[in-house]
Amino acid sequence: MSGIAGILHFDDAPVAIGQVESMTSAMAYRGPDGIRHWIRGSIALGQCMLRTTPESLEETQPLANEDESLVLVMDGRVDNHRELRVELLSHDVLLRNRSDAELVLRSFELWGRDCLLHIDGDFALAIWDGRERKLFCARDRIGNKPFHYHWNGTTLAFASELHPILALPWVPETPNEDILAEFLAGEWHARDETLWRGILRLVAAHRMVVGKTGPQHERYWEPDLFASLPFESDQDCIDRYRELLSDCVGRMARSHRPVACEVSGGLDSSAIFCVAERLRRDSRLPAPGIAGYTLAFAGDGEANELLHARAVGEHLRVRIDEIPPSIQPLSWFAETARTDRDFPGFPNAAMFAGIRRQAVDDGSRVLLTGEGGDEWLQGSRRYYAEELAQRHWRALRDCFRTDAGAFGKAQATRWLLRDGVVPLLPSGLQDGLRRLAHAIHGKRSPDADWLAPGMRARLERRRRQSRAGLHRRVRNAGQRDLLACLDDAFSDQVMENAERLAARAGIELRYPLRDHRLVQFAFSTPERLRLRGDRSKYLHVQAMQGLLPPSILERTDKAGFSIVFREHLSGMRETLTSAIPARRPDWVTAEGMARLYAAYRNDPRLGWPLWSLWSVYACDTIRT
Repeated sequence: MSGIAGILHFDDAPVAIGQVESMTSAMAYRGPDGIRHWIRGSIALGQCMLRTTPESLEETQPLANEDESLVLVMDGRVDNHRELRVELLSHDVLLRNRSDAELVLRSFELWGRDCLLHIDGDFALAIWDGRERKLFCARDRIGNKPFHYHWNGTTLAFASELHPILALPWVPETPNEDILAEFLAGEWHARDETLWRGILRLVAAHRMVVGKTGPQHERYWEPDLFASLPFESDQDCIDRYRELLSDCVGRMARSHRPVACEVSGGLDSSAIFCVAERLRRDSRLPAPGIAGYTLAFAGDGEANELLHARAVGEHLRVRIDEIPPSIQPLSWFAETARTDRDFPGFPNAAMFAGIRRQAVDDGSRVLLTGEGGDEWLQGSRRYYAEELAQRHWRALRDCFRTDAGAFGKAQATRWLLRDGVVPLLPSGLQDGLRRLAHAIHGKRSPDADWLAPGMRARLERRRRQSRAGLHRRVRNAGQRDLLACLDDAFSDQVMENAERLAARAGIELRYPLRDHRLVQFAFSTPERLRLRGDRSKYLHVQAMQGLLPPSILERTDKAGFSIVFREHLSGMRETLTSAIPARRPDWVTAEGMARLYAAYRNDPRLGWPLWSLWSVYACDTIRT
């Protein structure tokens, strides 16, 4: 976790004194190891440094080549740094030090824009090419590092966060009402827009070149939907997954300080910790040590996973620190929104603040998490469609028998029809059947009926735009769910909020289960390997046999954290149903908010009212 910023006037006007410095100063918490700038007339670049790897101790940014024709600022790491170093040396490239930034700069010098095809890792970067008078920008394949920018026709401003851009005198603070409609509804459709018109995100797996004519975007990576793994048996897939996971954990654990790891007691984070601990015992962990941390919810059975986390610690014979969850006051979210000029996040994300503080106090700058497991390991009943389409009758029979044994023949038959036959029908017929099902059974949640008419109209336009790209050619039906995860705007927002909170604590989050190679692995393996009967994450569970304790491997439940929402929402009836509608009549209606709050009160553990109520409150704090 570092921070980058820049101002480029393509009309050759000089950058005013102190402007790029004010941008980096606004996110100084990203640079405990120093803030530096490179300013040459109409070009100004800045970087806030947090050193998290042994190689970063040799790194200084902004980084220029010998004649300053290329200048790099980067927030990120190169996880294949050993392989990339060997490859560059084989081309007689001169490397001045071991830093990841040097590898990236020399890669661009050698391969130009195609350098991204040679780089694995999490990054957001910008390279000024003085010869071409263009700025090259890129974001990692999964989007684990943020990148925001504003273009007004002559000037580009970019930064890791929103508020340094909004602070520039020529950038208008104009609300983006379309995105606001999405947020108020608790829906997220657009990935490139923000709450402020004209301030955009560079989307994951995209590169951008900016010259006098403005930004030009191009996607440089996407999973190969038609790649199959050359394995003869399910066990071969399981063995390969185990090897790949170990490699991902090892590469992301690279640090010159001990690494920290969240250990919730669930399958994903527990697996990350156990794999890292095994690497340590085998002297293969690229860090001087590892420490585990778990949240200690006192007296709440829904959220308390202490028994599971302790089982992991006992299995490994190591201590896992138990940290109380951080229940932030409402004033904290309001102040965060006003400072960041952005969505302040959700309470269940803020509750990890104590873990991050403790990890930093214990000397860590890197925190491994289990994010990504639900997306890439969970699985769905779409295996029926896969096996039907490929006429794998034996596999189809086995899936049906497994589901019938666990849930009964009637339920298995419904899944066979819904998730097997229907996905193979023409898209228009699928949409018709979906509408018919809604008409017969009703929708699970109201159609954002708390929004004011104007906002509902905006929302419907966004929905139509989003639906336009749903019917994409895939190899099998299960890949549609994976593509939805890959392009999920809500996940983008959640990850960005988490990254920003971690940055303020002085720690970098790393996600082994969001490594692009694991994502590709998910797209290349049969859906039936992820879900079997009542056993989700089947492949993951099988791969972790002998590594995780049986009590974790056998878990079929998952902790819920609605308690942290209820800590606030239970006392917010007046604010949500009266004060905000009165203050924002063009946003929401009092009647609609009353219905939404009543749905929450009738079932406080129900998901959609919690998220929707909080989204309305959070949007209000930004504008208040």
